[in-house]
Amino acid sequence: MIKLIVGLGNPGQGYEKTRHNVGFLFLDDLIRETEVTWSMQSKFDGLLAESVISGTKVLLLKPTTFMNRSGQSVGKVAKYYKVTPEEILVVHDELDFNPGMLRLKKGGGHAGHNGLRDIISHLDSNDFYRLRVGIGRPSAGKLVADFVLSAPSKVEYTEIDKALSLGLSFVPQIVNGDLSILMNKINV
Repeated sequence: MIKLIVGLGNPGQGYEKTRHNVGFLFLDDLIRETEVTWSMQSKFDGLLAESVISGTKVLLLKPTTFMNRSGQSVGKVAKYYKVTPEEILVVHDELDFNPGMLRLKKGGGHAGHNGLRDIISHLDSNDFYRLRVGIGRPSAGKLVADFVLSAPSKVEYTEIDKALSLGLSFVPQIVNGDLSILMNKINV
């Protein structure tokens, strides 16, 4: 059962529509569906909302630290609410997948993703779930940092938006369901 859904991104208007902020976009869509509102929680370094999804109370978190320090916020919320790593879903951008590809997995390394690296460090565990949203890779010679902090093309954005919508349709099952069965369904 998932008790905390974290969307990764960078705070500020300048980052809103960038590839790195797909986790924030996902949670913004989820907030609209669940009709709850964000509350700035400085003690958690993040925007926090409490929602009920399929009869289960779920915390939603957008860290207001920059991506590289996301674990600071996630760790504080997990500790305060006594949420174990196995009860956390992190939604993040994935360079290794084409724009719009969606995958669900549990555990694993950070694959160079600094937000995941920091979460692993603060939780002292990598045993949380990840909803990975494909953003593609930069062309040869382009820096990864510049790529993830730039806006996708209209075609790429359309594909990413489709993946986010698909991911949203699975949220009730993710929160309450058998995640191993759901992984097989999503990862096809």
